[in-house]
Amino acid sequence: MRENSEIRTFAREILSGNWWNAVLAYLIYAGIFSVASSLQIIILIIAGPMAFGLTLYYLTLVRSNTTDFNLLFKAFNFSGKNLGLFGRTLGVYLLTCLYIFLWTLLLIVPGIIASYSYSMVLFIYVDNPEMGISETLRKSKEMMYGYKTKLFLLHLSFIGWGLLCILSFGIGFLWLGPYMFTSLSVFYEELKKAHGIELVSDKKEKDVKEEKKEELKVGGVIDDREGL
Repeated sequence: MRENSEIRTFAREILSGNWWNAVLAYLIYAGIFSVASSLQIIILIIAGPMAFGLTLYYLTLVRSNTTDFNLLFKAFNFSGKNLGLFGRTLGVYLLTCLYIFLWTLLLIVPGIIASYSYSMVLFIYVDNPEMGISETLRKSKEMMYGYKTKLFLLHLSFIGWGLLCILSFGIGFLWLGPYMFTSLSVFYEELKKAHGIELVSDKKEKDVKEEKKEELKVGGVIDDREGL
């Protein structure tokens, strides 16, 4: 797995040429939250789907170096295969918050540890939208076993940037937010590699090859015998 400094460097390389789109996506997310924060019930309902959309946006940026603002609102698309995604992302978000809250009731430190254990939940759900909610939380806990300190140190490395943002009267947070989300997305990809989990891009490429192979088989072009 890459060092945290390498993760941050790679994140900056990804953002190079995409800064304005990444900042605008973060600004849309933050703006909606700011408006909805006056109505607690609304923020409670849209928090999960919006967080899912933001995770999907930056993960797509890392994987394909493309930006699509429609991804921010994918959970709000109630048609086709996206039907039910809103409810599932809301459920994942609420259950994650509940688990962290219950651990925090014991002591603050267990609550912090729990927040890192479940930090990959939305990333996992982006890759596995049909996975059960409880299974998603369990998978995040398994993936983060032995890596919580590394993620904590990655977050800690942004403190200096945060101080500079405060000195800029908060304007700098519009750039720090995308920087952190991109770095976290890179961390997730590195975490998958560390666990030997197939990357989505590799899986898609393999699926395409399998589809082509099946088409050739149907046409009688490929011999099923090994080695031919």
